[in-house]
Amino acid sequence: MTAHSYRRTGLLAAAALLIAGLGVSVTHVAPATAQSGTLAATAGCGKSPALTSGARTIQSGGKNRTFILRIPDGYDSNRQYRLIFGFHWNGGTANDVDSGGTSGYPWSYYGLRSMADNSAIFVAPQGLNNGWANAGGEDLAFVDAMVNLIEGALCVDTTQLFSLGFSYGGGMSYAIACARATVFRAVAVYSGGQLSGCSGGTQPIAYIGLHGLRDPVLNISAGRSLRDRFVRNNGCTAQNPPEPAQGSLTHVVTYYSGCRAGYPVAWAPFDAGHTPNPWDGSAGDYNPGEKSWTRPVAWDFFNQFSSSPGPSSPGPSSPGPSSPGPSTGACRVKATVNAWNSGLTEDLTITNTGTTAINGWSVAFALPGGQTITSGWNATYSPTSGQVTARNVAYNAAIAPNASVSVGFQANHTGNTAVPTAFTLNGAVCTTA
Repeated sequence: MTAHSYRRTGLLAAAALLIAGLGVSVTHVAPATAQSGTLAATAGCGKSPALTSGARTIQSGGKNRTFILRIPDGYDSNRQYRLIFGFHWNGGTANDVDSGGTSGYPWSYYGLRSMADNSAIFVAPQGLNNGWANAGGEDLAFVDAMVNLIEGALCVDTTQLFSLGFSYGGGMSYAIACARATVFRAVAVYSGGQLSGCSGGTQPIAYIGLHGLRDPVLNISAGRSLRDRFVRNNGCTAQNPPEPAQGSLTHVVTYYSGCRAGYPVAWAPFDAGHTPNPWDGSAGDYNPGEKSWTRPVAWDFFNQFSSSPGPSSPGPSSPGPSSPGPSTGACRVKATVNAWNSGLTEDLTITNTGTTAINGWSVAFALPGGQTITSGWNATYSPTSGQVTARNVAYNAAIAPNASVSVGFQANHTGNTAVPTAFTLNGAVCTTA
């Protein structure tokens, strides 16, 4: 995906604002809703796969609609997989999303395919006229048709459906959040606007928005407005989350507090323009996808809903949307640093201050600038700088109420030896001791 193609499609996205607010309505009944928390085997489980990776064509609304399907290597028909939809931008194509454009595989499906490491089924739908006007709800009906086809042919965890997209694709993911909140578990909206309608829009769904401060196509105020709908729907505490200063070339990730258990809202503004793959420290908006911080941030947001976090374990034992982590969302983290010259060690004590045991955890935090993790203990860490997520290992996945786990890491630094900030446990904001 070149700079030229992003700028060209960005201008097309501006024209797409004319179709905002369609207010379509479609009736859909899912085989097992995300809200129910019921883990149901789809018809494709336990059978030889009836679909293969590659381009597919189906009928929807009397039209031939196409999409690209990517089935994990080593697909196991007895394992229930996540199902992730990646929607292209205005003027883009399903192939752009599937191939990763000029950045290649690391940026396939906005970088999540490489992060998933064969733990998810991916779908790249093709929009009519390379867009997502969703006239009369036809694109939502197309999504329904794809879900039904894939669940009938492959083994899918029906509580683990996700959608993400950039620009017009972000608008389509927002339309899914509004109209299919009981089917999809979470959405990630990159630099989006209300371009594909918002039928319904009153139910909670896990939501993360990522938007550039200097976006000349869809102003960041549009992204804030989309976010705020789900801040309300999810019962989160209203706030003005921090945003980086213009000229800082950085990003900030904030998880809202007070959200209904299992329905977090996160906001990730960045100092760049209209792009899905900003790179901290660079004035350019179009950089190699493998260097973008959005890949781990979006993946960690989706991955938190598994009871066994990590790319190799989408896990049919997922607890469902109502119970990722402590029911009260309560946690406390104590951080202690021991620094020298250009290195430091950090000890973290993570306490479950809620009333429900945690089985499988991930702790996200902002590592101070100039620090890079070189090794760690009692947890796995990814990435090694910026917005980091520490995930449990096999022997410390469970944290009983009022119990703690101790983890830590060693890091290099360039002078800033401060402790990390903005701790969240399975999406819930933690206090610090």
